Amino acid sequence: MILTILVGQSCIEEFDASFEDFESAIVIEATVTDINEFQQVRLTRTYEFEADGPSAETNANVSVNGGGVVYEFVEVSPGIYNSVLEFAAQSGVAYQLHITTQDGRSYSSSEENLPAVIGLDRLYADRITSDLGQEGVAIFVDSSDESENTRNFRYEYEETYKIIAPDWNNFELKSTGIECGVDVIPKTEQNQVCFATGISNDLILASTADLDENRVERFMVRFMDRNNYIISHRYSIKVRQYTQSNASAAFYNALDQFSSSESLFSESQPGFLAGNVTSDLNQNEKVLGYFDVSSVSEQRIFFNYDDLFPGETLPDYVNPCMEIAPMLISQGGARCVLSAMVDANQVSYLDLNEDPPAEQGPYLVVPRECGDCTVLGANVTPEFWTE
Repeated sequence: MILTILVGQSCIEEFDASFEDFESAIVIEATVTDINEFQQVRLTRTYEFEADGPSAETNANVSVNGGGVVYEFVEVSPGIYNSVLEFAAQSGVAYQLHITTQDGRSYSSSEENLPAVIGLDRLYADRITSDLGQEGVAIFVDSSDESENTRNFRYEYEETYKIIAPDWNNFELKSTGIECGVDVIPKTEQNQVCFATGISNDLILASTADLDENRVERFMVRFMDRNNYIISHRYSIKVRQYTQSNASAAFYNALDQFSSSESLFSESQPGFLAGNVTSDLNQNEKVLGYFDVSSVSEQRIFFNYDDLFPGETLPDYVNPCMEIAPMLISQGGARCVLSAMVDANQVSYLDLNEDPPAEQGPYLVVPRECGDCTVLGANVTPEFWTE
């Protein structure tokens, strides 16, 4: 790898990077849990610094062997393989991952056993001021294990939040296709209230190895600035606690040192991190990733903005929602203006523009997301959602 950095006295020149002898390696993300569900394996390949991202490893044969049973996996989207049947890892059973790629390369993991089950005692939200001086909402977990069988934990979360379009209207604009005309018509789809979902993309690790008690107490898994629009109305988060073996914890801790927030496995690394999966045919081939067998405990909570900031102003919407009144036809009649914006789904109807000046059109509009929440989420209420 050759890196060139040129720095002047008063400016920073362009960073130029070039890479020699790049070697593509398979990347394996696999965790089998003790929850009866469709287990999942993700297969990608490492990528060069200049590339947009990892490429999926498709058309592979994937299976997990455990207790004399072979659990087959099927590719449900590029590089993502789900088990054909739901199953849960059992205590006292050794599990092994097997992969054969479409070019005939085969890989196997070491045999892994299910760690002791450690329950997630409490999941809760609290209003705090961060170490950086930001006021906001922190999501904390408490967990304990008197048996002290396991002292390593990994956390993932899935958050869902309600979005309410601030400038929603019962009507919308439709281009007539004739002389730049538009009509105001009733909406046929509910797009005032939506729900969006996001997942964690950082490694969130905790260990009690250096503590007197095997207790995770007030461990923060998520922080949101009070001005983050996703907590403006109602917010829900589901946190999963994975109990890890010492070997698994060592791998993920090392990975955490190497990686940034953009990708857990597939980004540029200052070295090679060996996991527990190796090539069956070439022991010198680099394989990145880990086959983990983990016990899981999960909880979900809900809160409203007013629960933590009673009577206080809501965060600003994701868009300032400035209203405009585009002309129907540009000056000189060279092109359509408003109908082109309508056809491109750029605006939402707000109101009639009464007595518009010469440089304005007959309708007031706002950026589309201000009157149509489906730009930011889905207009179907999740099954788990409660008010």
